[in-house]
Amino acid sequence: NSVLTLQDAVVLLVYTEYFDNRPLLVAQSNKRCAVIGGSGFLGRHLVEKLLDRGYSVSVFDIRQSYELPGVTFHQGDLCDKQALLPALKDVSLVFHCASPAPGSDNRALFESVNIQGTRIVIQACIEAGVQKLVLTSSASVVFEGTDIKNGREDLPYAKKPIDYYTQTKIEQEKLVLEACDKEKGFLTVAIRPHGIFGPRDPQLVPILVDTARRGKMKFIIGDGTNLVDFTFVENVVHGHILAAERLRPDSPICGKPYHITNDEPVRFWDFMSEVLVGLGYAAPRYHLPYALVYGLALLLWLLALILRPLVSFKPTFTPMRVALAGTHHYYSCERAKQDMGYKPVVSLKEGIARTVQSYPHLKQGA
Repeated sequence: NSVLTLQDAVVLLVYTEYFDNRPLLVAQSNKRCAVIGGSGFLGRHLVEKLLDRGYSVSVFDIRQSYELPGVTFHQGDLCDKQALLPALKDVSLVFHCASPAPGSDNRALFESVNIQGTRIVIQACIEAGVQKLVLTSSASVVFEGTDIKNGREDLPYAKKPIDYYTQTKIEQEKLVLEACDKEKGFLTVAIRPHGIFGPRDPQLVPILVDTARRGKMKFIIGDGTNLVDFTFVENVVHGHILAAERLRPDSPICGKPYHITNDEPVRFWDFMSEVLVGLGYAAPRYHLPYALVYGLALLLWLLALILRPLVSFKPTFTPMRVALAGTHHYYSCERAKQDMGYKPVVSLKEGIARTVQSYPHLKQGA
């Protein structure tokens, strides 16, 4: 009998999901997910890819920045559980990628969103019956401003985080991973991207171009040989979805963090130069000693701190930015390859080209 019965279909689904280890055939009820922070740079790219894969998506964010068929938007404060719960109705999978951008010195904001907001997310997920929570963490949770070469996930959390963003991301990741409970059917995993870039990025490329236009991108900090991970946004999205679709009680990924990068460490200043030259600006040429620049940045930061009650000014170069620009910091993706079958889907070269092409309005003379 060549007719596929309902019972046959159920058996086929079960076999495919648990034994075949290919992309999962998920029942339509499990294709409902929520993206917290879905109006942001990474969040929107994630939403678009989820739609391509047949998911219906609920977005929760403080603002709505776009409209897409198949997406329901919910606006509200992350610390308001009653505002968040409607976005999680009938949802089995949640991606939590909401966070203030790095670089701010607003400690209260980082603590409110990354720590208190994440506590609310976990409570709301459990209350709403959500089964899976995928957190966007950061590789910076192990970075203290000194060299990291091919860093693995078993590196200890930074004892001296480089900024409030990192400090609160450490606490956020701990909260999410400790909430993983197989017995209660609530599974969690943390994705640690590094140096995300791509089309619609509101941070790296616009800030780089603004700095170049003001004539402040002439100098290389250090000898220029330090290797860094930059990760194209589609690869970060790919890592999130792989983690979500493999997050099951029998999976080794439950309650663990995973580095997701382009797996192509590149010289920091080569990357910056390629983006700048692609947009028509001159690459930095002159070298400044790392120790000198870091010392000056530290002095200016302390001065700004002391004078804050009297006058407000923000130094261009902070110790954190100098450390990021002048040290090695790249990470191993071996655990993600082994446990999730991760492999970058867009090369670094292609990612840079697509990013540069997406900013015609930032080109020299535009």
